[in-house]
Amino acid sequence: MEAITIEIINPKAKQLIKDLADMKLINISKSTTGITDLKKILSKLRSNAESVPDLDEIAKEVELVRAKRYANKA
Repeated sequence: MEAITIEIINPKAKQLIKDLADMKLINISKSTTGITDLKKILSKLRSNAESVPDLDEIAKEVELVRAKRYANKA
């Protein structure tokens, strides 16, 4: 068995794929590799962090970035 990833651009193609599955020519299953990859990256980043910022620190940083961005546009 060979597994491939398909990006569906046209909704009509999705129906064709469903029809192939109904004829038992292919099997459709959800992929969780993207979620698994993200979890690995987050674990790696968190292991390198000395301390985790609290919500107030995050909010202050967001406000600083927004202030800079909007100051440049004005």
